[in-house]
Amino acid sequence: MKPVRCVLVRVAMVVIVLTIPRWGAAQNRVGGHFGAVFPLVSHAGGETTTIGDDFTVGFPMGITVKLDDRWAFDLELVPVIQNDPLFVSLTVHPGIIRGLSRGYAAGVRMAFDANAASWGFTPLVNKSFPIEGHASSWFVEGVMPVRFQEDPDGGVQTSIGLAVHVGIGF
Repeated sequence: MKPVRCVLVRVAMVVIVLTIPRWGAAQNRVGGHFGAVFPLVSHAGGETTTIGDDFTVGFPMGITVKLDDRWAFDLELVPVIQNDPLFVSLTVHPGIIRGLSRGYAAGVRMAFDANAASWGFTPLVNKSFPIEGHASSWFVEGVMPVRFQEDPDGGVQTSIGLAVHVGIGF
């Protein structure tokens, strides 16, 4: 398990380092987003949980700095509410996003779960739908959270999930 995590961390660091030269030369524009994220399925410790087993909802809100026409840095905070047992958490979720053609974008975020022994990364793909006459867009985003978590026995387990994030960007 540990060699896989090291490789993933190194890949994330390389991606970030390769984008830094572009950041300095870009004209910055600030934007943001707000939405709701619904974890559809997750697998951890040999157990699979679906949205029907344990309803959880998050409310991602982010501040986006557009570095140029294609690249953006996005700092997202995600309060999450789990219903059973009742639990509220917060994920700090900085990432880089690359605009593609026809309203699509792809990116990756680092993930740090506050007050939990959990961290990881989240690859994402989104599609935006401009709101006519406004500078805002609706969007739908597919995310695949990967987390490295301490299990109850003190070991480390990997959690992988799929979720859908819908919201408005401005």
